[in-house]
Amino acid sequence: MSSALAPDRVGPQEGRTDARMKVCIVGASGKLGQYMVQHALDRGYEVVGVCREQSVGKLDRFKGRITVVPGPTDDTEVIKRAVSGCDGVLVVLVPRGVHGYSTGTAQAVLDHARPGARLVFSSGWHITRDGQDVYSWKLKALVKIGGPLARLARFADLDDQVEACRRVFASDTRWTLVRGSDLEEGESQGLPVWSRHVGDPTLESNITRRVDFALFMVEALENDELVQQAPAIVGGQTPSALAHAASETPPVPVA
Repeated sequence: MSSALAPDRVGPQEGRTDARMKVCIVGASGKLGQYMVQHALDRGYEVVGVCREQSVGKLDRFKGRITVVPGPTDDTEVIKRAVSGCDGVLVVLVPRGVHGYSTGTAQAVLDHARPGARLVFSSGWHITRDGQDVYSWKLKALVKIGGPLARLARFADLDDQVEACRRVFASDTRWTLVRGSDLEEGESQGLPVWSRHVGDPTLESNITRRVDFALFMVEALENDELVQQAPAIVGGQTPSALAHAASETPPVPVA
């Protein structure tokens, strides 16, 4: 779907007493979510976080700086209350359990975010928008074998995440779906690089710092180039990303 069909870009909602962007982070208590909270606060955004009631304590270090809305992220009323008046929504799509958790979360956000809001969702490389991604045998085996085992154990359902993303792709909202590589902890290496398709040599290193995945999500809120795109990302300092950058650098003129 062409980004030309998306609603006009919006800034902070009219009627607010300040010009700060108001952002809702759905899944704020997880590792990725907490990094997104910090990045958003660093930019001076007003932050609303959504997480399950039993996980609220994980956000104690942000007490007094964010608003927390406790409850299941697939609960329509919880999401409706949390995204009210928000200029952007950052969503961690977790395929938890076997009862459509990701799909319910995505649909609630699509239904209740205000018109024109920036919606940024997270997933893994296994999600494909147009079928043009090229996957390694390792990733294909992980999805083919690990997916059914996770569902059998009632731990996770990858098909649920696929359906959630299908609904995002079909939406005429100002969405972005960020597809993450394998993740690791560590100090930030800066903004990851991205490609439209998995299989691009730029992505070959298949590793991103989790803190930088979160950085890309937050940066996407104000990057119109990413509206209605599904960027696949990799760490900006990985060998494959650096090799791509070197190939893009024009030769130095000889005097």
